Amino acid sequence: MEKIEIKSKIIGYSVSQEQEQVGQSEQSSGFAQDEQENVIRMHEKIERPNVLIGSTYKVKTPISEHAMYVTINDIVLNEGTPNEKRRPFEIFINSKDLDHYQWIVALTRIMSAVFRKGGDVNFLVEELKAVFDPRGGYWQSGGTFMPSIIAELGHIIEKHLTGIGLLKVKLTPAEEELIEKKKQELQSAQSNDSAKTATLPGAKMCDKCSSVSAVMMDGCLTCLTCGYSKCG
Repeated sequence: MEKIEIKSKIIGYSVSQEQEQVGQSEQSSGFAQDEQENVIRMHEKIERPNVLIGSTYKVKTPISEHAMYVTINDIVLNEGTPNEKRRPFEIFINSKDLDHYQWIVALTRIMSAVFRKGGDVNFLVEELKAVFDPRGGYWQSGGTFMPSIIAELGHIIEKHLTGIGLLKVKLTPAEEELIEKKKQELQSAQSNDSAKTATLPGAKMCDKCSSVSAVMMDGCLTCLTCGYSKCG
């Protein structure tokens, strides 16, 4: 590199246009491919729109007198295109119980920041579900043991992410076998020449794909065609 001797006092400076363009290109290199494909992916520079789609979940535990209401708001990316997706954008927790106010505010702000950062946010589920209360957990009304309120919050986020298609449902081998059996029964009914529109007994129309293949499985209406479930 050639040395340049400065003999006068420096009273100002500016960045050359060439260097500025190089810096901007390096900064935007992570999104170059997405811009060329006209696909918007979640990142921290996306501004909050005026309207978000939200879901609120009520949490009533036997160790607290007041219920908590967990609201998760989603942003719709690439709306009206084949790449349309819902992604979590922010989370709020409201309760009359002020004993947990400080950690509620801190936790929701951190999780909202993680949501806006983009990328894989599914790790939050396992991290929250692994938190245990040193005073002991509690049993839900359905007979499920919760090691802590934080763990139940993890289950709520898991249910929400599954509902918007960001997290796949983990089925047991018995559940997978049952679904496969029901699918075979449905295909057998639909292949009947005498009734091309035949469906399974008691099947209902799916709210998502509009096929008449939604059946009750473990007390939850589940579509055998697209896998949509009202239980999330």
